[in-house]
Amino acid sequence: MKTKAAVIHEVGKAIEIEELDLNGPGAGEVLVRYTHAGLCHSDVHLKHGDLPARLPMVLGHEGAGIVEDVGIGVTRVKPADHIVCSFIPTCGKCHWCATGQQAICDMGATILEGSLPGERWPLTGPRGQYGAMCMLGTFSQYGVIHETSAVPIRGDLPLEQAALVGCGVPTGWGSAVNVAGVRPGDTVIIYGVGGIGMNAVQGARSVGATNIIVVDPIQWKREKATSVFGATHAVEKAEDAQQLAIDLTYGVGATSAIITVGVADSEVVEQAFRAISKGGTIVVTAVGKFGENTVVLPSAELTLFRKTVKGTVFGDCNPTSDIPQILDMYQGGRLKLDELITERFALEQVDEAYDRLLAGEILRGVIVHEH
Repeated sequence: MKTKAAVIHEVGKAIEIEELDLNGPGAGEVLVRYTHAGLCHSDVHLKHGDLPARLPMVLGHEGAGIVEDVGIGVTRVKPADHIVCSFIPTCGKCHWCATGQQAICDMGATILEGSLPGERWPLTGPRGQYGAMCMLGTFSQYGVIHETSAVPIRGDLPLEQAALVGCGVPTGWGSAVNVAGVRPGDTVIIYGVGGIGMNAVQGARSVGATNIIVVDPIQWKREKATSVFGATHAVEKAEDAQQLAIDLTYGVGATSAIITVGVADSEVVEQAFRAISKGGTIVVTAVGKFGENTVVLPSAELTLFRKTVKGTVFGDCNPTSDIPQILDMYQGGRLKLDELITERFALEQVDEAYDRLLAGEILRGVIVHEH
């Protein structure tokens, strides 16, 4: 069958819209009609070369849709099921899945290669075999994914909002709840309140943090963080956040700091390290340039003040259980998803949409697929 998709062919070049050929699902695979895809910054990392990937690649790793067909042996989903696509597949069998750490499932090792297990390349076009970002490629009308990437959800959930729960929402929410281990009464600083940082705010609020301080240079994002998502304070500069944390805690400092800026660098890591208290925790959720040393800290202070630095992917969530639970929180009014979406785009507008994202004009954009 044919599918229209947004493709990156070369680092630094524009995203192109192409018509590609898509093979039907093989054993263990699922044909999905994508309805919505979230515009996450991670796809820009490929375009800018921050992350090395095999090209050409169909972009998009945050999405939802409807199962059209399944291959032999598929048990997780069936035709007509509504699904969220998890950007990390979860096999359920490897050491990490077996120990409750689905976010680092061994199947995630090839998500920047773009093929399905067994060196399967369902997408082909003028330049041969095309990969799919995170084995998904949600910037396509249709996709063939492995069943380990499919999380079934209830049919009464809106797919537009559900699409965001494939990456950004659990990544931010889990960064606060699972990784930082925010507890009632804590003081938390969140650096960068885009699509992930805003959900770190929601996570910190949900577990009862007393002070949630956001740092962002863009005023409307700061205002939205406090007026809509539950931040208690918002400042433009990291230095102001550090001083505010000290003032609010009688000189102790922040319990934790969560880094969710567009691209992590050594400066923001150092700022977070200075802002946390003794025994405090830094969570590095943002991705830095591959191969660069972006965590350079004084080991004496790290040791003597018992500070902790943690990395995370997917907010240490377990997709098969946490994606449905997060959607339950949304339906129960305990998590905001509607308010995350600031604009909708057609597939042909994807490059423009990312320009606007990088300019700080949108919080979470959504591609609405036409069929």
